[in-house]
Amino acid sequence: MSAQPPAPDPAVPHDAYAALRLPAFRRYIAGLATLTFATQVQGTVVAWQVYAVTRDELSLGLIGLAEALPFIGCALWAGHVADRHDRRRIVLAATVVLLACSAALLALSLRPPGGPDGPRRFVRMVYGVIFVSGLARSFLQPARQALSSEIVPRETLANAVTWRSTVWQASAVGGPALGGVLYALAGAPAAYAIDTALMGMAFLAFARVRATGAAAARAAAERLPAVQSLVEGLRFIRGQPVLLGAMTLDLFSVLFGGAVALLPVFAATILHVGPEGLGVLRAAPAAGAVLVSLALAHRPPVRNAGPVLLGVVTLFGLSMIGFGLSTSYPLSVALLAFSGAVDMVSVNIRSLLLQLQVPDRLLGRVSSVNQIFIGSSNEIGQFESGVAARLLGTAPSVVFGGVVTLAVVAVTAVALPPLRRLREIRPAPA
Repeated sequence: MSAQPPAPDPAVPHDAYAALRLPAFRRYIAGLATLTFATQVQGTVVAWQVYAVTRDELSLGLIGLAEALPFIGCALWAGHVADRHDRRRIVLAATVVLLACSAALLALSLRPPGGPDGPRRFVRMVYGVIFVSGLARSFLQPARQALSSEIVPRETLANAVTWRSTVWQASAVGGPALGGVLYALAGAPAAYAIDTALMGMAFLAFARVRATGAAAARAAAERLPAVQSLVEGLRFIRGQPVLLGAMTLDLFSVLFGGAVALLPVFAATILHVGPEGLGVLRAAPAAGAVLVSLALAHRPPVRNAGPVLLGVVTLFGLSMIGFGLSTSYPLSVALLAFSGAVDMVSVNIRSLLLQLQVPDRLLGRVSSVNQIFIGSSNEIGQFESGVAARLLGTAPSVVFGGVVTLAVVAVTAVALPPLRRLREIRPAPA
């Protein structure tokens, strides 16, 4: 790694609200909050609708696959674009596409295809809309993540990363719950109408963000051919074993350890709680994450980051094993909340590594690789969950995923001593 600046003076009080004092950052997280709220509402309703039509666990996995394929396929190019062009404009363009996808789902719910094959054609059309949204999200993620580094001073980045995660998780608490309640009380069209309105609010918030940095870095990137630009980003990651190890750890733990895709099955056939209960189940991990993220925001960055990261991923795997074995609704909610709480710590550590150790001129490209490892693992994990549930059964597949997560932690700890020995995460030189 590059030489690190001196550690912060412990005599200087930690300002827990440093990033929130910046108007541009407040507008940024307002856009992030409404966008996340919208996607969580949409995800809950789509999952319930598709499962209600098909009654097939694999169909839920195919939702994740439909989003992951374009997400992965365009990720590297999207990172190059984010380092070469105006990141704010990319965020706005991607948000417009997501807004159109929300409107398309609303239209499908208002006038679903008729005929004997109508329900199946409806599901196929939903998959098509999700595919387009995955394409938009592929460009949105690296541009949005890199944009945040342009609107806060470098010394405030750690605080900004924590608040960004807090706002995301807080939005992820309300979104699924609202989606489940709206679906149960007013039907899918009402839920998709709210989803569309929230997407529009996100666009307006991002449109008011004014970034001031990184223009020179993008100008330098424009002088590189596209292939050379992509290789530069990949070469940087290869030379950062701690960052690469953290990304790899998350890839496999989320790929095998997640249970979100199967929550409609748990809600309908194991816990018997209906769409309202599904909304609570989907919101529970984010609820746990919010509590932890608020605590993290009010204290300096985590010390002994490597051992802590390995420890919390271990706890995440154990919580998934417990959830797979549970037939009690309150216990299942508690275990999901605990999984979100420990996962929030690992998200915070990985986000700090990415935001603080990567030069701004490479942030879009490195973020795009990160989204292949992290973001796509959620969608591919949904597909894996659907396949495993078909082969092993719903609950056994979740238990199996938790066991695999524990094995991944053990292998990572042995294979990557630099990650195991990581202590403080300090900003690299700008």
